[in-house]
Amino acid sequence: MQISRRALLALGTASVFASAVGSPVFAGEKGTIGIAMPTQSSARWISDGASMVEQFTAAGYDTDLQYAEDDIPNQLAQIENMITKGVKVLVIAAIDGTTLSNALDNAAAAGIKVIAYDRLIRESGSVDYYATFDNFKVGVQQANSLVAGLKERFADAKPWNVELFGGSPDDNNAFFFYNGAMSVLQPMIDSGDIVIPSGQMGMEVVGTLRWDGAVAQARMDNLLSSNYADKALHGALSPYDGLSIGILSSVKGVGYGSGDLKMPIVTGQDCEVPSIKSIIAGEQYSSIFKDTRELAKVTVKMVDAILSGGTPEINDTATYDNGVKVVPSYLLESQPVDGANYEAVLVGSGYYSADQLK
Repeated sequence: MQISRRALLALGTASVFASAVGSPVFAGEKGTIGIAMPTQSSARWISDGASMVEQFTAAGYDTDLQYAEDDIPNQLAQIENMITKGVKVLVIAAIDGTTLSNALDNAAAAGIKVIAYDRLIRESGSVDYYATFDNFKVGVQQANSLVAGLKERFADAKPWNVELFGGSPDDNNAFFFYNGAMSVLQPMIDSGDIVIPSGQMGMEVVGTLRWDGAVAQARMDNLLSSNYADKALHGALSPYDGLSIGILSSVKGVGYGSGDLKMPIVTGQDCEVPSIKSIIAGEQYSSIFKDTRELAKVTVKMVDAILSGGTPEINDTATYDNGVKVVPSYLLESQPVDGANYEAVLVGSGYYSADQLK
């Protein structure tokens, strides 16, 4: 029997798994998995997509990976097209978690199971499972890192002047990040250890639509000009590296990090390369590492269980109520990263090479 070139390539890239009788399983034998990602403007989503394609291929599936570039109608069209083509399962990281109900009802009618990936899909009873990180804990880790940095860099400056940034209000995760962070920061605000000179609090005020770094930079420009003529900014809670880079551009633009004006403590998330380089340079203080390889692995296991007639492994049946149902979930652990441990965590795990961070 002649094996196709594609099958040989799959074999050569460790994409063979033993079946029950020891026979190889080649990529594509199990059908196609539809993967809908929000955008390629974030390195994080590129990494997610690549990890899933690699691991689904290794498990014997074809993949249809689509990026919608933060265009909601585009993502809806991509998902509908995947349904029409008969994918076995849909894995969706939604741009707006409230806009997919009709498409997911069509998937359910076609017998296609849906896994919400990283971002919860809301207001739909046709979401079957959710693979993500413990998003409330991510927020706690960000706030703890912010406080650690304030104590380290501004030990004698209490009360600390801090500004709050939230993620995109159409992303359910943004609220978990914010609420997790505020579970740490609110008691310190109440005690007077932290003050918010702008008075801007709450996701309805501090949210950043589409996680746009330029929007965060413009907001920080306004905060600095309106509230910091006679005081120094000590810290900024940022839930995502793309926002952090914008915030840092703003503060550097008015002299922070030069002379006697110390760089404020700025947090982040996703360990994107520009932010890790910024951490190494002593600008951004920290980020949160969410290993997309592990999230892809959990997702592949979910799909395997679904398509074999089993029940996917889950570890949370209470937290993620999408407005219609509590979605059974698997939550992974995240890890704070800063200047002291980035090399051990990111290079040591093989997530990045040392050269990528130079």
